[in-house]
Amino acid sequence: MKARFSVVLHDVAPATWPLYADFAAHAASWGVPLTLLLVPDYHGQGTFDREPRFCAAIERELARGGEAVLHGYFHADELPCHGPIDFVRRRIFTHEGEFAAISEQEAQMRLERGLALFACLGWPVEGFVAPGWLLGEGAWRALARTPLRYTSSPRRVYVRAGAGWRSIEAPSLVWSARSGWRRLVSQVVNERWLRRSANRPWLRLGLHPVDMRHERSRRFWERTTRALLAERMPSTKVDALRHLAALQQGSDGGVLVAQQAQAAGDAVRAL
Repeated sequence: MKARFSVVLHDVAPATWPLYADFAAHAASWGVPLTLLLVPDYHGQGTFDREPRFCAAIERELARGGEAVLHGYFHADELPCHGPIDFVRRRIFTHEGEFAAISEQEAQMRLERGLALFACLGWPVEGFVAPGWLLGEGAWRALARTPLRYTSSPRRVYVRAGAGWRSIEAPSLVWSARSGWRRLVSQVVNERWLRRSANRPWLRLGLHPVDMRHERSRRFWERTTRALLAERMPSTKVDALRHLAALQQGSDGGVLVAQQAQAAGDAVRAL
């Protein structure tokens, strides 16, 4: 079976969509469906159902084969940190790990509100990705009570398997584009990852709004997407999960896999 790749747009909201619009138009012309990580109420600016032009743009992406994924609720982490390790996870690697430290009850409420918004708009949703890929223990328990089928970390995707989660290798390229030196390092690291991932069955490209502000990162994503089209089949995340043989071949399960996912999220780079 031909290897696959998924182009994943993080932090999609009315405030960030204008940054993505040109790339999305290019992807449409290349025949690449987009996986859209949608934030229901980005930084408390108001739920996106109040923005008809934004909703129309998302519906066009879904109509051409794209996928809507729940990506937190506010995409903001305002709780205090506890100790140096927690500070590094939530203030150095990322500033917006919304689901890293909230309680199980709060996580449950935000997941339910997000799913209700998707249902109101008639947008199917099977996946959840926590901002910064950071899921605390309470958030994991809350997620397990939802109908959502999968979640992910920077290197793996976790799919429901009975009462636990099955781990699937699917490395995600991601840039840290907030400064010139970070963009330079990101290019070197991502080009190395591309070479190392040549034989892997599934590769994810994790784009962020800030990437679209800088020519180096924007051109990297455009060039990489076109290059991968010659080697791999473009798929949304949920479509890749349906077709990968690895879906039936996971060797880990249950709570252990959930703990591995949380640990992997701890290592995410600053975005």
